[in-house]
Amino acid sequence: MAAHVNERSYDTTARSKLCRACVDFKTWVNQQKATLKEETPVGRNDHASKKKECPLDKDELGNQTWGLLHTMAAYYPDKPTPEERSDMANFFTTFSKFYPCHECAKDLQEQLKLTPPVTDSQHALSQWLCRVHNNINRRIGKPEFDCSRVNERWRDGWLDGSCD
Repeated sequence: MAAHVNERSYDTTARSKLCRACVDFKTWVNQQKATLKEETPVGRNDHASKKKECPLDKDELGNQTWGLLHTMAAYYPDKPTPEERSDMANFFTTFSKFYPCHECAKDLQEQLKLTPPVTDSQHALSQWLCRVHNNINRRIGKPEFDCSRVNERWRDGWLDGSCD
């Protein structure tokens, strides 16, 4: 069980030295090379086939996490009950405490303090999440997403039919 650091997060720094979820793949590989001999499993020589069965690195974890969160928001009820609203807000708070990348978790916790989840409706939650995601993207130098297209991207599919 992880050591409890404070009310808002759990200590993941003890594992972060070689934590795939806390660093990008190249950094992790370089760290691994310092302590492990490289071994190539029989019949598995290409990087892509090795990577698909490996733990996620920081970038992969981030991309897949955003996919999950946006999809959850896309399928959130249009008219949630008070319990659903509370559960979703609590989910984000709890999620931010256990996210494996401690730097990312702290960043999300700060975002939640500044702009708590808006759980009034599917539209409100999706727009809130898109704004949070764009704030983070802006900070790390990634392009912003057009929030008017969240349902097209995460629920309905692109209007050009490319998802059909």
